[in-house]
Amino acid sequence: MTIVALAFYLFAICAIAGGLFTVISRNPVHSVLWLILAFLSSAGLFVLLGAEFVAMLLIIVYVGAVAVLFLFVVMMLDVDFAKLKAEMAQYMPLALLIGVVLLMQFAIAFGAWETSTGAQAARAAPTPEGVENTAALGLLIYDQYFLVFQLSGLILMVAMVGAIVLTLRHRSDVKRQNVLQQMYRDPDKAMELRDVKPGQGL
Repeated sequence: MTIVALAFYLFAICAIAGGLFTVISRNPVHSVLWLILAFLSSAGLFVLLGAEFVAMLLIIVYVGAVAVLFLFVVMMLDVDFAKLKAEMAQYMPLALLIGVVLLMQFAIAFGAWETSTGAQAARAAPTPEGVENTAALGLLIYDQYFLVFQLSGLILMVAMVGAIVLTLRHRSDVKRQNVLQQMYRDPDKAMELRDVKPGQGL
């Protein structure tokens, strides 16, 4: 067995174990830590496939941001997980049914799996000489699909602004900053000088 095959089986087993223990772990903090292990193992599999950019993206975005955010939310919020689990118990039959359906779909998919004759050639796609995987991906995104990439970013920005607008709630009992009022204020009226005599308060 080669080093590459050994690393593949190691990362694959760690990814499966991390995903399994993320679901069945009783402690939410442990679930997040197992999720981080699954992300790191998946990143290792991407490195073995030659997709270094996707692997680093998985580590930076999911492990560095999403998983840490989950960890802080789980540790800082006072959530009664025992009550949540008690409420989820009534949905267990439906969850088991969905799990059985998914397992049947996986069995059908792997049963009808056939390796294409051109899969190996497509996997070794030609890249310019001396250009690495990340550089080739950058040339592809910012050259051939530049307009599509910019439009997708615009759509995501519109979705983010829409989510903020829909969830924004103005409360009358909260003091807010009025930027225009601060910009247009008169400096002569903003400050008042008082002659305070010794021993006399304001």
